[in-house]
Amino acid sequence: MRNDNVKCTQSVLVKVQDLKKYFDVSPSLLTRVVERKPRALLKAVDGVSFEIRRGETLALVGESGCGKSTTARMLVGLDKPTAGTVEVDGKDLYASRGKDEKLVRGKIQMIFQDPYASLNPRWKVGRIVAEPIIAQKVIKDPKEIENRVNSVLHLVNLSKEDKDKYPHQFSGGQRQRISIARAIAIHPEFLVCDEPTSALDVSVQAQVLNLMQNLQREVGLTYLFISHNLSVVHHISDRVGVMYLGRLVELADKRTLFNEPRHPYTRMLLDAIPDLSQTHRRRTPISGEVPNPLSPPTGCPFHPRCPLANERCRKEMPLRQMIDSHGSFAEVACHAAEEGRL
Repeated sequence: MRNDNVKCTQSVLVKVQDLKKYFDVSPSLLTRVVERKPRALLKAVDGVSFEIRRGETLALVGESGCGKSTTARMLVGLDKPTAGTVEVDGKDLYASRGKDEKLVRGKIQMIFQDPYASLNPRWKVGRIVAEPIIAQKVIKDPKEIENRVNSVLHLVNLSKEDKDKYPHQFSGGQRQRISIARAIAIHPEFLVCDEPTSALDVSVQAQVLNLMQNLQREVGLTYLFISHNLSVVHHISDRVGVMYLGRLVELADKRTLFNEPRHPYTRMLLDAIPDLSQTHRRRTPISGEVPNPLSPPTGCPFHPRCPLANERCRKEMPLRQMIDSHGSFAEVACHAAEEGRL
């Protein structure tokens, strides 16, 4: 079992402050003028803030469309944020230039959801794994590059003979191991994992998760782990953030969030997990649909689906704040939790 007290003493590696990403989905200017329509902005991520300590795994969960993957893409530099900052080891990912930019981007890599789509089918495994080393100019000597490729393949339980094979010659789990090998080839400190096991069979999921945990201990990696599967999140995470409609509505350590969730949306997500040992416990189903992000509800975005919503919830946006309950702490954006109505 992990020692959470040790985790708390470690320094912050990643700091995300008020991160926003808006997409302009307006019709053409001519259409807007003729039909007298305003610009339409899709607020995919709307003011997300969190920190990740070295050697820790922070998981993000939530329904499809809540902004998890968009957040992940901004943390690796694939999508530029509309506003907000991403700091890695004290350096701003988007404000750094020259050597600082190369240094900070060299600390980050990403593992994508689909191992079938994320690997070039025309390249052999050796070239796939070596690509980030060559692109980042970490090593220039071909022999040293080959040794590094052999080393990371060994770390993910593949052999050096696999360098001469193509991706289609491997199973889904083996392909994801190749993706992990490519990600750790330049010895990054921070890995963003966007549902890395969702396309795999259950038995293979366990193998990949155990591999990731072993690598975290051996290499000292820090993870942002995105998943819909709360059982997987419970297995691998240290802390969990719950997103809803582009906002982080609850953030707590794993034990606190699963045993004593504060936000009504978190409670509904946990109630949706099948549990044969609690067949007689009354559960609150998640009712309704996620609101249209182009026209979100006023006040708390969750109030149309919340059984505890009152007039304040319909008018006032809740701010995330620390709430103490029986000695365990969580950051929650909920008027009901703040007022003790849960």
